[in-house]
Amino acid sequence: MRYVILDRDGVINEDSDDYIKSPEEWHPIPAALDAIALLSKHGFRVVVLTNQSGIARRLYSPAMLESIHDKMRAAVAEAGGEIFDIFYCPHGPEDSCECRKPKPGLFQAFAKKYGVALAGMPAVGDSLRDIEAAMAAGAAPMLVETGKGLRTLDRHPELDVPTFPDLYAAAQNIVFSQA
Repeated sequence: MRYVILDRDGVINEDSDDYIKSPEEWHPIPAALDAIALLSKHGFRVVVLTNQSGIARRLYSPAMLESIHDKMRAAVAEAGGEIFDIFYCPHGPEDSCECRKPKPGLFQAFAKKYGVALAGMPAVGDSLRDIEAAMAAGAAPMLVETGKGLRTLDRHPELDVPTFPDLYAAAQNIVFSQA
């Protein structure tokens, strides 16, 4: 089975400095849903790994996060795709957990649950911490310019990872380079 790992905010949906606190605040990035459909149609299982410190900050509950994810899954399904699983870190930056990116804990939890090797697995993110977590886990990081992507490139011009304008362009690369 082939997998693709995606960050959520800034990759699949519009990011917000005020956090995505309800389904009404969740808005897909143009073509991101089609990108997930493309991956799904080509036999990739899409897994989302996302930091959700809004839970630790008491901005929303785990149940509300589940409602947001229900909306995301429904939108992806309507576009013809599927999100196979979602892993999230509910902790804040000061909690020193192992699951908050840039640490690789979410990647390791996914790999353990499904018995998969992370080596070379595409992992698409929009921030330095996404790239660092993928590298620490042995996955193959990719950066999109949506969300915090352009800011990440500006602040870290030394980053030597494949970079794409958006998730659809990254998905095309993944599908056609691994066909």
